[in-house]
Parts: sequence; structure tokens; C-alpha cells
Amino acid sequence: MEEIITTALKGKISSKEFIYRQLVENVSSGNGEIFERCLSDRSHSTQSELDKVINSASLFQKETPELKKARLNRTLKALQSIQGEWERIQKQKRNQAAVTAAVQQILTASEASRFSVLLQIIDPNQNQVFSQNQLQQLAQELKEAVSSHEDLHLKQEIQQLAIGIANGVESYQQLEGSLVSWIYEPTATPLGLKESQPKQDPWASWALKVSSPLPKLLFSALADGGSTTEVVVRQSYIDMKDWVELTVILQRIQQSLVTWFERQPYDSKWGTSASIATFLSFAAVWCELSNGFRIATSIDRSKGEELAKACFGIVLQILRTFAHREYFPLYGGVFAFFGRDALRDAIAYLDTPLKEVEGTQEKARILTLLGYSQFILGKYPEANSFHQEALEIARQAGDQPCEIANLNHNSRVCVAQKDYSQAINYSQRALILARQAGERLGEAHALATLGYSEVFAAQQMERIEPDVYEQAIEYLHRGLELSEKLSDSRFGISLAARQTQALCYISLGIAHVALEKPQAAVEYLEKGSEAVQFSSDKYLQGLNFLYLAESYYNLNNYEKAVYNSCLGMYLLEQIAAMEWRQAAGLLTILQSKLGDETVQQLIVKYRTNIIKFIGVDGYDYLPQLLEKYKRSH
Repeated sequence: MEEIITTALKGKISSKEFIYRQLVENVSSGNGEIFERCLSDRSHSTQSELDKVINSASLFQKETPELKKARLNRTLKALQSIQGEWERIQKQKRNQAAVTAAVQQILTASEASRFSVLLQIIDPNQNQVFSQNQLQQLAQELKEAVSSHEDLHLKQEIQQLAIGIANGVESYQQLEGSLVSWIYEPTATPLGLKESQPKQDPWASWALKVSSPLPKLLFSALADGGSTTEVVVRQSYIDMKDWVELTVILQRIQQSLVTWFERQPYDSKWGTSASIATFLSFAAVWCELSNGFRIATSIDRSKGEELAKACFGIVLQILRTFAHREYFPLYGGVFAFFGRDALRDAIAYLDTPLKEVEGTQEKARILTLLGYSQFILGKYPEANSFHQEALEIARQAGDQPCEIANLNHNSRVCVAQKDYSQAINYSQRALILARQAGERLGEAHALATLGYSEVFAAQQMERIEPDVYEQAIEYLHRGLELSEKLSDSRFGISLAARQTQALCYISLGIAHVALEKPQAAVEYLEKGSEAVQFSSDKYLQGLNFLYLAESYYNLNNYEKAVYNSCLGMYLLEQIAAMEWRQAAGLLTILQSKLGDETVQQLIVKYRTNIIKFIGVDGYDYLPQLLEKYKRSH
């Protein structure tokens, strides 16, 4: 082995190609460890000799022997070049071994599970993450493996996979050069925490650049605000190569976008928010594709179920990768996608498959996000189930920030279910654990949920003595102070801190409504309106509008009372929160006081602002909703 190193040192050492050839020709898998040991020994001895030359010069001589020093430096540099080429060869061998193993896995898999096996192979959470070159190599070796196979059906199936992989890489390369060009287009809206965006978005941009029919159809549907579920349902048959191609394209786009966004030093908060949106956007797309395969009648039932399960596997892959990011939103509220709304009912499809996943830290964090998603949809039993399971897993995994977050979330769920004593219990446990762990974000949120819970508990007793609310108000002010200090932190913490502020302001407003101090209540609730914009928490938004309406009513500002009653009534009814009736009742009182015609005129006057929050359909539904309340009252 020593002579190989010596030969390389004596040759054209400046040529990496020469070194590479020497190593390939002379070092086999059987003597690789010996070569590595010899190379390490030679590097250490050379470095040691160089150190002696430098030290002896400084201690005993007035001048360093430059020639000897230069020779040793050249030798050391050459050894480093050899080391670099050796590592390149080892990486190539590992990549080749991974491709070879992947080919065997696919060939030996059952026909029904081949797509799922491929998805496991290219899972970005694996130790061996496939590059584009490896994907191309995998496609080529799959074709070669069955080129002379006698089983024509198997041959056709494998070739479909191979063609899909190759086409996927090629289609992605069509997009790669302009993957983020939409951001710089004049009509584009920068990606951020918005519930809707103009039609000019990445999906529309990519639809113009990709040539394959299925990706173009999917991107166009997303650009138009359509459902990807319908894209599957409308397919008359399943061409596996097309779905493999789409899988490769979507995976490469998502990974590249996240990498690009995370590397934006000029605006790290923007980059982080865009990364979060990317993870959730692609998870939602795959969730809807999974549902499409499950309900499509034009697809063989067993085939559809297998493809649905495979697509859902990609959802889990994305969320697992996301769960490892430091900006993973333990306090939720980030559900903005590329021109799309929230996770919607797609979250419901995550429940059963997640129960099959190992109880890991990633699962606890994914369940936390999904539990919060269920909460903002008004599905409190489902939210409670997710958070309880996440709490146990986080505790076992020693993930204290996640454990604290789920205690806080459980407290919010209990408030929504009117179980105020249990809500206080959860938030107190969260506060104690957060202080013990030094988890300041969790502490701020625990103070907010504790004050929030105690305000509602006091309100339930129908008492207005100031001392009943005094402790709750103190908790809320402390939570507000701490969250304000955290609001300038990195994006993930900053966003959660803003949500904590919203909870504090709204709770303080509700407390002052109960204390019959409407002007102070309005001041807190108006600040809450600003803070809650950063959240998709429809319950909190609805409460904010409801109590603003009550405060303005008590101040005899009936115009703003009508406006806020409408918004609170609609948002709370949409998530089946009983408080919608409280808002509808106030609106009915206003009709009696002002007259039906005047109230209707005020609603028309505020039409533009109302639509901004609940859309045209929501605005048109207001009269029906009020009538629904009157019929049931």
C-alpha cells in the first residue's frame, strides 16, 4: 500500500484524474482498509515532521529551512488530494451499492407493492439519499435487469417504473433553472403567511414550463385553486410511469425549494416562513392525491387502495423531514400554501395511518401539528386525541418543548369544551414544566393559556368582582411581556410568540368585558385583532370579533357592533363553536334596536371588509345564518 501512495506522489500529483486512476487500478475492496491506514499514517508523520521543522526553527534557529518546509507542505497537500479522491471513490461505491440494492428490492417486491417500495427507496429520511444521478442510474439498471427477462408482464412493469424515474428527472431539469423565477415576476406576491394569493403563483409558472401531461394538469389545477383529488378522479386509467414521473418531480421541487428558502441570509424570517409553507403545501397535495386514489371509481379497488397508501407514505415522509427542523411550529398556526387555504379536511386522512408509525419524537411533533389543525377546524375530540397521544410520546422521547406545547394545546381544547378546571390543570402543569426546563416560549404560552382558562372559569361564575379576575389578568400581562421579548427571535419562535400575544390580548379584552370596562376591552381586543392575523385559529378570531361587538355595543357604537357581530357569528358557526349563537343573539338585539333595514344597510356598507375575512360566500350566507338562529331560538 505504501508504494501506491509513493507512486501517486511521484506522478502528476496535480492531476486528480491521475490519482483517481492509480487508486482504482491498485486498491481493491480487499485491501482498502490497509490503504486507508497507510494513508493516515503517512499524513500524520508528514504533519508531525512539518510541525518539528516549524518548532525547531522558532526555538533554535534564526531562519526556518524553507526548502524542507515547502517540500513537506507539498507532500501534505498531495496526501490530502489522495484522501479526497479516495473518499470520492468510496462515495461512488456506496452510491452504486445503494442503486444495486434498490434494483433488487424492486425486482423482488410484489406487483402491488412496487410503487411503495420505490417510494421507500427515495425517502429523503433514509441514510442513503438518492441524488439525481443515482435516480438516472437506477432507471438505467432497472431497464438492463429485465431486458432479457422471460416474464413479459414483469418486464413491462419494471420498464414502466424505469421510464417514469427517467422522465421525472428530465422533467425536473426542465424546471430546475427557473424554479423560483415566479418570486421575481412583477405580478407575483411574495410567499408568506397569506390565506390567498393572486393567480400568478409557482404552480401556474411551473405549468407553463413542464411538458409532460400529468404534471402540467396537476400544476394547472393547483394554480386555478382546484383540488388535486379531482385530478386523480378524472383519470380514466392509471399509467404507472406517469405517476412515478410526477412523484420524482414533486419530491425534487419540494427539496430544492426548502434548501433555497433556508439559504436566504438577507431575510431569514421570510425564508423560514416560505420553508414551512413549502412543507405543508406539498404534504397537503399528497394528502389529496391519496384521497383521490381512495375514492376514484375508475380504478381497481385494490390498486386504488395501494396507491392511496403509497401517496400517504409520502405525506409522512414530508412531515418527518419537517419535524426535524428547528422552526417546526409546535404551536401551529402556519397553514398558508402556494395560493391555497388551510389544511382543510385533508388532515382527517392522517389519523389512521399515523397510528401505525413508531412512537418517535417525529411522530409526537407531527401529531402536535395535526392536533392543532383539528382544533382550528372545530373538531375538539379529534384534537384532544392527537394531543394526548403526542403528549405521551413526547414524554417518552424526552422532548420537553413538545410535551409543554401539548399541555398548552390540551388546555385550549378544554376551554373550547367548557371544562375550565381541567384547562387550568393542564396550563399549570405546562407552566411548571416550562420553568423547570427553561423553555421560555412554552412558559409564555402557558401563562397565556392559564390566564385564558381562568378568565373563562370566572366568567362562568357570572361574577364581576375585580379580585376574581385579578390573578388571571396578572398571568396574562406576564405572558404578554415575555412573548413580546420573544417576538424578535427567529421566525418559528417569533410566530408562536405573536400567537401568544393574540391569546393574551383577547383574554384581557374578555376579562374587561366581564368587568364592565368596555373601553379598556376594546383597546385590548383591537390589539388582539392585529396579532391574531398571523394565526389560522378561527376560534380565537371568532371570539375576538364577538367580544369586540359586545364592547362596542356597550359603548353605544352600534355600527361597529353590527360589523363585528357578523364576523364573529360566521367564523364561530363554521367551526361549530356554540358561541356563534351569542354573536347571532347580539345581532338580533341590534335589529330590534335599529331596525332590520338599518342593520342590512350597515352590513352592505361594510361588505368589502367583511368579504376580506370570510369571502363572498360567507357574506352571502349571513342572512341565512341569522335566520337559522331565529328559527332555533
